[in-house]
Amino acid sequence: MSEEALRQQIQILKKHNARLKRIAHDARNKLSAALDGTGLCLWQLDIPSGKLVIFNRRWGAMLGFQPKETKAQFDVWRECLHPDDADDVLKAFYDHIEGRAPYYEALHRMLGKNDNIKWVLDRGRVTEWDDQGNPIKVTGTHIDMTKEKEYEAQLSSLAHHDPLTGLTNRHALPSHFNQMKAKGPLCVAFVDLDNFKHVNDTLGHRSGDEVLIQLSQRISAVVLPNVVIGRLGGDEFVLLIPFLIDYPKVRIMLQAVLDAALLPFDVDNGHAQIGASIGIAQVQELDRFEDALTRADEAMYQIKKNGKQGFGLAG
Repeated sequence: MSEEALRQQIQILKKHNARLKRIAHDARNKLSAALDGTGLCLWQLDIPSGKLVIFNRRWGAMLGFQPKETKAQFDVWRECLHPDDADDVLKAFYDHIEGRAPYYEALHRMLGKNDNIKWVLDRGRVTEWDDQGNPIKVTGTHIDMTKEKEYEAQLSSLAHHDPLTGLTNRHALPSHFNQMKAKGPLCVAFVDLDNFKHVNDTLGHRSGDEVLIQLSQRISAVVLPNVVIGRLGGDEFVLLIPFLIDYPKVRIMLQAVLDAALLPFDVDNGHAQIGASIGIAQVQELDRFEDALTRADEAMYQIKKNGKQGFGLAG
C-alpha cells in the first residue's frame, strides 16, 4: 500500500472513530437522561481497584453534591452509609460478593452533604469474574426512596395521632396502655371539657378547634414525664399515667391540667372560657384499656354531677 493510500485509510479510520465516539456520547447522554427521569442511578464497581463508574449524575445530586465534588470510589460510598445501617448494608453486599446470596439488595440511609439523610434502595449483582472465578465487577442501581419513606412516616403518624392536636389518637391508646401496664403501675385519667359546646355555639367551630390545640399544648407542658396524652375525639382527652394513683405528684399534675383548662383562651374572634372535669382510675391486673377507661369515665361523671371543675378517683 502506498503512503498516500495509507494516509487516506488513516483519515477514514479517524472519521469512523470520531463517529463512534459521537454515537457513544449521544447514547450515554440519552441513558443518563432516561435514568434521571426515573430516579435511578446506574453504577458499576470494579472490585480490585474500588473504582465506581456512575453512568448518570443522579447519585451525587441525590446526596446534594455538585458534579466532581466527590470521588467515585467504593470507600467514599462506604463512608456515606448511615452509621446505624452500615453494618447491615455491608453484610448484604459481601454476602453476595462471597457467594452466600444470589444478589445484593439493601434499603438504607445515606448521609449526604451537611449530613442530610437520604433513603436509598440499593441493588446489585456480579457481572464479571476473572479466570479463577473471583468477582471483579458488580453492576447495580440506586433508587432514591426518601419521599416514599417520608410518606410512609406521615401515614404512620396519621394512623396513630389525632390530626388536629397531634396527640395520640383513640386507635393507638390501647397499644400504649398494654405496653405501659406490662412495665408497672398505671392510672387512666379521663378528661372532659366543661362549657366547650358554648365556645362552638358562640365563637364557631374554628375557634373551638383552636381552643383544643392550645389546650393540648398546655397539657403537654404540665404533665409528668412518660405520661401519654391522647384525644378520644371531640372534647374528650385521656392521660395514661405510669404511677400509683396515690402518688402525690399525680394529684398535683391533675390540678395543673385543671388550671390549664381554666385559663382564658385567645382565639381569632374573641376569648374562650372553659373548664375541665377529670376522673382517674387505677389499672387492675386484668383490666383492658376499655375497662379502666369506663371506671375513669364514671368518676368523671360524678364530678360533672357535683358542679364540674374538679377531679375524682374511681372507687
